[in-house]
Amino acid sequence: MAVFLTGATGYIGSYVAARLLAATAEPLNVLVRAADHRQALERLWQAWQLHFDDFSRFRELVEGRVTVFTGDLTAERFGLDAAAYERLCATTDSVIHCAASLNRRSEKSCLNVNLRGTLEVIELARAADRRGGLRRFSHVSTVAVAGHRAHETVHEDTAIDWERSDYDPYARTKKFSELMVRRLLPPDTVVIFRPSVVLGDSQRPETTQFDMVRAFAFLAALPVLPLAPQDRIDIVPVDYVADAIVHIHNLSRPRHAIYHLSAGERSERYRDITDTLARCGLARAPLYVPALGRPFAGTVGWLANHGPRRLARAAALLKVFWPYLVWDTVFDNSRVVAELGRTPAPFTSYCARLLDYSRRHRFQYPYRGWPIEAQVTAP
Repeated sequence: MAVFLTGATGYIGSYVAARLLAATAEPLNVLVRAADHRQALERLWQAWQLHFDDFSRFRELVEGRVTVFTGDLTAERFGLDAAAYERLCATTDSVIHCAASLNRRSEKSCLNVNLRGTLEVIELARAADRRGGLRRFSHVSTVAVAGHRAHETVHEDTAIDWERSDYDPYARTKKFSELMVRRLLPPDTVVIFRPSVVLGDSQRPETTQFDMVRAFAFLAALPVLPLAPQDRIDIVPVDYVADAIVHIHNLSRPRHAIYHLSAGERSERYRDITDTLARCGLARAPLYVPALGRPFAGTVGWLANHGPRRLARAAALLKVFWPYLVWDTVFDNSRVVAELGRTPAPFTSYCARLLDYSRRHRFQYPYRGWPIEAQVTAP
């Protein structure tokens, strides 16, 4: 039986796929949105080459252990024909649902992917449960479901407060997604993971996810920061997140139903980060002026709409992330630390490598195309 992984072409999903293929012998079912099987494989190769830079190894995996279903998360039965959907249901005994729309500016995208898409994955899990039993449904959510917060530590079981406002459609729809998963699936099968700010890999400088890195680089270049130097920001490396998801997903009895994948009380202060970058020669130690926070946010909003193209893009990203940069809120991670037996690497241990790599590569990963000679066999 196989693990059904959604979001396999996404940043966290690609790490989860690589960890699953390395740590287990189980087959893997993945859903990829594409016009045909060839395009689906090309998308998968682009997403996974950060982990499998040898194309022959990638091809060996997709021909031997990975079954690619070409479909759409938001379509009924993923847009698969009856035979393909039946095959997916019949071969799946656990689900890791990583797919999500992080487009915080688009309510439509968040509703379609995070709600409609999750409902379709739930229906698939229910069908798999009727056929042979569902071992586990791991749902990747976000700490943003905690809504508006300020200067506090949030614990898993008290994070969701339905009377509390949310910062954006992404946070609100992910909160409803958690509710659907917990209400519509057998409780003993569900585990919910809530990553905090996922930024970089603690083991390597390369990354394929640059949105948050661009915002980070933009702030690092400013001589004056409109932030409080003692405020903490809860950043966790993607390798720790993927390790936690795969490890806990494969446990016969996880200790808890919800885990924060976060830095928790070990979250670092802004001054810790800027001092590290200054020592590495990647930025000057800035002057902190928290009182500039409100006018700065207004300026960023104006630049996002009216600034030069390159600056507007960075400003638009910063505008989206700004509420999460100034809330000085961390998420208790004692549960996941107990399960894994280790804490995540602090951001200051790898932030300089991440920023240097991103700048040198102009915030682009050097993807390699599909080898011309490679043949594709449809499933």
